[in-house]
Amino acid sequence: MKQTIWCSAALAIFSLVTIAAYQSTPSDEQEDPFTTPRTVSQVPTTRPLPPEEALKTFRLPRGYKLEVVASEPMIAEPASLAWDGNGRLYVAQLETYMQTIDAREQDESRSRVMLLEDTDNDGKMDKSSVFIDGLLSPRMILCVGRELLVNETNSYDIIAYKDTNGDGRADQKRVVYKHPKKAFGNVEHQRSGLDWNLDNWIYVTTDPVRFRYKKGRLEADTLVSGSNGQWGLTHDNYGRLFFSRAASGIAASGFQINPVYGQLDLADATDKEFSQVWPIIKTPDVNGGPRTLRPDSTMFGFTSVCGQSVFRGDRLPRSMQGDYIAAEPVGRFIRRANIIDSDGKITLSNVYKQDEFIASTDMNFRPVNTYTGPDGCLYIVDMYRGIIQESTWAQPGSFLYDQIMSKGLHKNVRNGRIYRLVYEGMERGPRPRMLDEPASQLVTYLDHPNGWWRDNAQKELVVRGDKSVVPALRRKATGQTRTSTLGRLHALWTLEGLESLDKPTLLAALKATDVQIRKAAVRMSEPYLHKADATVLTALQTMAHDASRDVQSQLVLSLSTSYSPQAKLLAEKIMAQKPDDELLAGIQKSLKKNEEAQRYGYKLLALEEPVRRSIVEGATIFNSLCASCHGPEGQGLATRIAPPLISKFKLIENKDEVIKIMLHGLKGPVDGHVYNDQMPPMGSNSDEWIAAVLNYVRYDLCMRSFPQMNAGYINWVIVKPEQVQAVRQQTAGRTTAWTWQELLAEREKLRGAQK
Repeated sequence: MKQTIWCSAALAIFSLVTIAAYQSTPSDEQEDPFTTPRTVSQVPTTRPLPPEEALKTFRLPRGYKLEVVASEPMIAEPASLAWDGNGRLYVAQLETYMQTIDAREQDESRSRVMLLEDTDNDGKMDKSSVFIDGLLSPRMILCVGRELLVNETNSYDIIAYKDTNGDGRADQKRVVYKHPKKAFGNVEHQRSGLDWNLDNWIYVTTDPVRFRYKKGRLEADTLVSGSNGQWGLTHDNYGRLFFSRAASGIAASGFQINPVYGQLDLADATDKEFSQVWPIIKTPDVNGGPRTLRPDSTMFGFTSVCGQSVFRGDRLPRSMQGDYIAAEPVGRFIRRANIIDSDGKITLSNVYKQDEFIASTDMNFRPVNTYTGPDGCLYIVDMYRGIIQESTWAQPGSFLYDQIMSKGLHKNVRNGRIYRLVYEGMERGPRPRMLDEPASQLVTYLDHPNGWWRDNAQKELVVRGDKSVVPALRRKATGQTRTSTLGRLHALWTLEGLESLDKPTLLAALKATDVQIRKAAVRMSEPYLHKADATVLTALQTMAHDASRDVQSQLVLSLSTSYSPQAKLLAEKIMAQKPDDELLAGIQKSLKKNEEAQRYGYKLLALEEPVRRSIVEGATIFNSLCASCHGPEGQGLATRIAPPLISKFKLIENKDEVIKIMLHGLKGPVDGHVYNDQMPPMGSNSDEWIAAVLNYVRYDLCMRSFPQMNAGYINWVIVKPEQVQAVRQQTAGRTTAWTWQELLAEREKLRGAQK
């Protein structure tokens, strides 16, 4: 379909006509949205298909169609995308990821970021250049002005790259964030994201930090209770963050409150059937093996969910606006879910009963990321490869290894596709030119019906720091000029990002009729709360009986950031009004855990510096790597991915035992219970790394069990690197994971020797 070319003048008045026009677009809300019933392919081909042939393997709802935007040889092993303000597309490629079954050469710096352009406006990329090469598996990319921020695997550093001569290759680089340590964990468990949220903070998964872009640098802010998620991060129109945890089979998490206030995941945040999945292809290559499959050989639950987005575009049916999209590369499908806001409590439900939004019978379809594009459509990144699991989970002798080798999945590498989802009768939107336009023009885009435009206009305004538009932003933020609710919300946050949100504008927003405006204004009041500003505190006191629980919840969260006695009393008053409210009770619990995390820090001060440092490092490792299977407090998960650490492993008494498990892994039933995954070996990490993980878990267990214990007792539970080294030497000849029975036998043998 031919794209309409719009001039800047037309775009300037776009916000005044687009909402009404958009309401008349087609809807896909039908009793039978699919043209064919769901059936399962029992004999899928493993042969890589050309892009046009692969398109025939997809099953989509009526009216939807996938288009190939780019494919091999233009791209290879694509993992994430980023568009700059002028709509040019950057593709981060993991070109050494699982090129062989044993992951040989995976740590070589041979990956690239490609720059793609559509020069003839037909919707398909026709020009490409190697923007950056010689990278070690670039994980995160973000366009900021005319620079591209990049983070590589095994590093916390973030580098800004720029093309100064227009040849499509970066010729200038500078460090915007530097961290002295090497990142830990395999490629699947390190950070992702760099999501510039509505609140002007840049969020990542895994690591307990968020960033602020100031004067060309990234400033880190610690998240006391840690971060969330694994591969993939997104936000909705109101700045709610959505993480996912592939290892736990959790398709969405962390969206109830911002992680700066702690972690809150309610048990009923998804409907009862949400965790069940419905592929249309036999799925034998799952980590958990046959026990995770239905009788028809399809997987029954998420196992590698990732790459989520909230669709915020304007060129698909309006029923998709605000829906949650997540990729499942092992199941070869895309999940679509409704996000339901029940006065501040967010819940998700599958749009299609016992079905999936987009599914393929091609065994090489490996969707790993989804995005709303500048043209208003949905984009899907497909690594299009045979193996999608890292080698840790595909060891010789495992079920997964046998499936990979017998089906020849290891042979399909160096491919990749980027798809665009379109809808019958709806044209793609125009290409942006934000980098070449004045700040005054960018202000008009804060009302754009496509969230990509709103986000990037706000980001560009904040990055430029051009305060000439502050008066216009204030008029928009206070509703003095014709604007949408979302336009007003973006104007407020743009003022905040420009450090130009004055008190009159804030006070006006606190009185707004729209719930989301009031909620955002409460959060923006926190700097005034830190200074115990009497005027702002008085304004907040009048909101204690706000009709919206959403606003009241944010009041409790924001008041917790203040040391003012009045703020504390106001928070207590709000809680007393609804003592049995599930959401408010959950918030109170999350805030208490935040306080406990800070309190434990005081105990750490009494320990020797090397021990203190080891525990802190172990906390970061555990929260990013171990919590997704064992639970955030080692209590286990309802999905029974892995055993609970507290009751099973007796971490205080059996120091050598847990060292053995960390070094070589654990397989089979544990104390008579069968779990979905086996514990992979971690022996490739250093003695210090293993000691740090165990130190945090053992310390955390002790603190929760005996909060009054002294530093001497804490020192008793500490694992030293030389103890890890000794066990490593004792078990040097071992090449397989331990079983529970073996460990019990070893324990009895030790007891006999001690007698």
